[in-house]
Amino acid sequence: MTTTRAEPSPVAAVVFDMDGVLTDTETIWDEVRRGLAAQDGVPWPEGATEAMMGMSTPEWAQFLASEVGISGDPAERTLEGMAARYREHLPTLPGAVEAVQRLAARWPLALASSSARRLIDTSLATLGITDRFEVSVSTEEVARGKPAPDGFLRACELLGVEPARAVAIEDSSNGLRSASAAGMRVIAVPHEAFPPAADALALADVVVRNLDEVTVDLVAGLAAGRERP
Repeated sequence: MTTTRAEPSPVAAVVFDMDGVLTDTETIWDEVRRGLAAQDGVPWPEGATEAMMGMSTPEWAQFLASEVGISGDPAERTLEGMAARYREHLPTLPGAVEAVQRLAARWPLALASSSARRLIDTSLATLGITDRFEVSVSTEEVARGKPAPDGFLRACELLGVEPARAVAIEDSSNGLRSASAAGMRVIAVPHEAFPPAADALALADVVVRNLDEVTVDLVAGLAAGRERP
């Protein structure tokens, strides 16, 4: 008896990260948080920047208070600083808007971000791509931030798509771990200033140099039912 192997399921949706993928704001987050530490006269711990990438707002606020020693309300102070910087200038990564437009013409899109809701809404509106995303999820709206899979799983749930049939586009170590833990196909777009750890990058199905390489053909080729090597 011959057993026929099932064909891979087609990709049904794409879920973008925001900071470090669409907007070049990872450096701004770092500058604002380090600025708070300087204001409070406390040193910046080694590894603190990388540790907070992907954390939810309550998680990184707690980290700033307990591990860095930021006084007052670290979340509100940070978000005020970020909003002020965004009003001055919101840096966009090359090819970001074009990649969103390109993939939105083929699949439903979602956003799963570690940013606060107000920063997500401001960013998408500033870039003029709010209507390209059917849903967006902030880690303020799920139980755990990245590297836990909660944000990606919620985005897939809202889209009505199985995670195994969705493709995530991420840049950071915690983001790559989160998308992989959710059972999604993963495209890594490493950020030059904050490259992901080797073990996290190894979780990606494909690594690209920039968003111009994230084509419809590339995403469609990540048929989600396939066994990982």
